[in-house]
Amino acid sequence: MSTSTMTPPITLSPKYQVVIPEKLRTAHDFKPGQKFVFVDDGSSIRLVPVRGMKALRGFIKGRLSDADVGREKKDRPL
Repeated sequence: MSTSTMTPPITLSPKYQVVIPEKLRTAHDFKPGQKFVFVDDGSSIRLVPVRGMKALRGFIKGRLSDADVGREKKDRPL
């Protein structure tokens, strides 16, 4: 379960840039040059880091059952 944290207000620069507060950068281990996407749900905007393939390694481990793997192999043409 995640908890929400509200920061003090930040200012949008004339170049439409914002600075991520140091506390959040450190807590989430953000690095210079890291990529992000904006997720707009209509009432708020979230800044979501783009994770590389290396960071996703093992993400699905244990999620597929043997039945799922067998069905997948059966569905393939020979």
